Amino acid sequence: METPSAAPPQSESRQEVGTASPANKASTPTTLHISDKAALAAAWSGPHPIITHLNADTTWVLHLPSPEGVERPSGRRRFNVLLDPWLQGPQSDGGRWFSIQWHVVAPSVQTIKELNGLLAELEKDSAPADTAAEMDSYIDVVAISHEFTDHCHEATLRELPSRTPIFAPDKAAKLIRSWKHFDAVTEMPPFVAAETKDWRKTLTCVPLPPWLGIGRVVTPGNSLYYHSAILIAWAGSSAREESNCVIYSPHGIEPNALSGMKGTGLQTLALLHGLDDVRLWMMKQLNLGAVNGVSAARKCGAKYWVATHDEVKKGGGFVSLLLRRTTWSVADAVKREGEKGPVKEPGGDDQAGGYEFVELGSGDGLVLA
Repeated sequence: METPSAAPPQSESRQEVGTASPANKASTPTTLHISDKAALAAAWSGPHPIITHLNADTTWVLHLPSPEGVERPSGRRRFNVLLDPWLQGPQSDGGRWFSIQWHVVAPSVQTIKELNGLLAELEKDSAPADTAAEMDSYIDVVAISHEFTDHCHEATLRELPSRTPIFAPDKAAKLIRSWKHFDAVTEMPPFVAAETKDWRKTLTCVPLPPWLGIGRVVTPGNSLYYHSAILIAWAGSSAREESNCVIYSPHGIEPNALSGMKGTGLQTLALLHGLDDVRLWMMKQLNLGAVNGVSAARKCGAKYWVATHDEVKKGGGFVSLLLRRTTWSVADAVKREGEKGPVKEPGGDDQAGGYEFVELGSGDGLVLA
């Protein structure tokens, strides 16, 4: 079982959906739950991306609208990117004696089949009657962040059709190929924001549509690429709209690795980064936590900071005896980060931190408007 260490003084409880960010925005994020079919269908027919949290940990689906002028498959409004799917059963690395964990909060969908049925229903409800078409899978691509089995869960992934394209870093790609289940497993290209002027040249590749790219941001010198991020970029829905991206970093990423994002031609709609500081006793910090998240959200100019990978799971094995967790509120993290001094972009002004913090439970979604 994960063992919490002493938490920092809490000036308030962790912020909930719709509370003001450090920028004190007046707007309230548009959130919904997959059980609210009417609200979900309305958002599905709209122009904005949606991101849905499938469990209380770090499994997500990003639902992207196709840009104007792009031919879509018959009866489809959305392109669905599945991130780090782990739904049922335990996950174990190095054997049960070493590390094993189970979800404590039930996933909002129990199987890939159930998820696919939900996506199919949304597409049928939003498509004109003469264009509705049956498909065996509405999950268009899967992106895996790490080879560890809470991110790369074999039993869940094997529920997907073999023709589903998989994008993964090198070690995870090698592992997935060893199962001999998927037809195409692509290693994610590296993405260095400070060196990128046109994201399309760096990230777009077959089998992705030409308006979409997936890559990996890595902190230089980080062992095992543990503190890294997946970057999903897509063209704006119209010629007048700039390109957007979501940065997904379940363990956290050093803020300096995100320097230069504003020069890439991408607007960061959301940074997915955890609140909790998780570490091995007397050893390695695993999840970098909220203080790092504040800096990272500022550095990449994220519109939303969405918490991820914070489920306190039931655990066993040797590693569970060493885990220590510190739970942070956003307010305390902002205060602590501020004590380190203002965050500066090279050649730029101090960053005020104009993000909106959102915490989503299992089955909750956020409209990235």
